[in-house]
Amino acid sequence: MHETSLGGTLRDYLSGEEIDETTFEEFRQLLARLLVEEKGYPKNLLKAKVPLQYCVEDKEFERVIDFVLYDKQNRPVFLVMFCAGDVATFERETVCAARLIDGGPVPYALVTDTMDATLLDVRTGDEVARGMNAVPDYARLMKMVEAAEIKPLTEEQREKQTRVFHTYCGFVCGDHCECSLPPMPDFPLKK
Repeated sequence: MHETSLGGTLRDYLSGEEIDETTFEEFRQLLARLLVEEKGYPKNLLKAKVPLQYCVEDKEFERVIDFVLYDKQNRPVFLVMFCAGDVATFERETVCAARLIDGGPVPYALVTDTMDATLLDVRTGDEVARGMNAVPDYARLMKMVEAAEIKPLTEEQREKQTRVFHTYCGFVCGDHCECSLPPMPDFPLKK
């Protein structure tokens, strides 16, 4: 399912600015409130709709990451992706995004549809926790981040992750793809 405009605007929880109302924006706003009000994430360190730009075969692409949490030195430490569909379907894409984000990789990432969630260890790609209780509070997350072993990707690793990420983005009809099929050819019907 694509994110589409609903023709209106709403006030963004994090920035306070008027933004386009879309089919997914209400869910993003709920996630932002959950992270800040219930989980204690500092509003000023949480950025929404962070572009992840990448290149495949000399073509530029961009995928918007729903939320990235930065530390006080402006380094990304946590990534949250909203999905419309089975959360497990988006886990690998989320891990790839967390490895490729500018300034990353980040140690942990979360994928959620706001009813279910998976917390992922980005280094291993393994599930750390599942369910909406898997969303760590800020203090716990910072302890996890501090203890995490994270290394920058080599060029070869980055190339491989980019290709996998691009494939998943296209598979689930991310922002870079067209989801239109060519018209079916006319075939005479047999009687």
